[in-house]
Amino acid sequence: MSTLKKEVILKSVGLMTGIESEAKICPSEKKGIRFHLNENMIEADINNVVSTEHCTVIGNNKIKVMLIEHFMAACAICKIDSLDIYLTHFELPILDGSAKNWVQAFKEAGIENNIDEKKYTIKEPVQYINGKTHLVILPSKNLNVTYSVNFKHKDLKNRWVSLQIDNLNEIIEARTFGYLKELEMLQKAGYAKGAKINNTVGLTDEGYTTELNSEFEPAKHKILDLIGDFYLAGCNILNLNAEVIVKEAGHTVHIISAKDLKNKLVMEA
Repeated sequence: MSTLKKEVILKSVGLMTGIESEAKICPSEKKGIRFHLNENMIEADINNVVSTEHCTVIGNNKIKVMLIEHFMAACAICKIDSLDIYLTHFELPILDGSAKNWVQAFKEAGIENNIDEKKYTIKEPVQYINGKTHLVILPSKNLNVTYSVNFKHKDLKNRWVSLQIDNLNEIIEARTFGYLKELEMLQKAGYAKGAKINNTVGLTDEGYTTELNSEFEPAKHKILDLIGDFYLAGCNILNLNAEVIVKEAGHTVHIISAKDLKNKLVMEA
């Protein structure tokens, strides 16, 4: 198991609801990542995913917790698998829109790291293909992740980005994004009410609403989402020896593929 040495508290608005949300993250001696709200609890588990529209949501008949993918990615990156998180609202704080603040808070609190560092591979390929959308995982001697996006934007049309050890910080700092021209429509539909220039990269006809943290940052954010979604299946993609190729996918495809992957994981000798 791996947990924090002391509790930490982070708060900000939620990206979707725009409502102030606080997360008190506590060390745990019990394996698993659990979210608590109004005396109800739910575990961060792939089988508890109830929605992937705009973000990843877990829930049951008593509780739901939304926008957990950035938090889960930070847990995977820091190799943490045991926490209790107490929330004041059903949406996690968006913070700066990436996993950066979560990772920094975990490292500042200190990490009790007794987690198994063994590598995993797969016994047979994982494959999801539906029109232009692909997610394929093949056995490999090393981890290679490439992700393709095809957005209506001059920098992000047919753009491929990769996850490498030397660019992991660029993935951690990659913020959520969206088309600026669609923001008003989304907000009228009840989404993105907390989107601001300090937590979201807006895509415009000319470029972006803010300076990027790294080249092709929005595409790299898709890899961050992938890491977080896969961790719900108990698979830390950073410990996986496989070739992962993703083309024009999103949370729904991540979750479907993670469920398949969970059944095909094998520990390397």
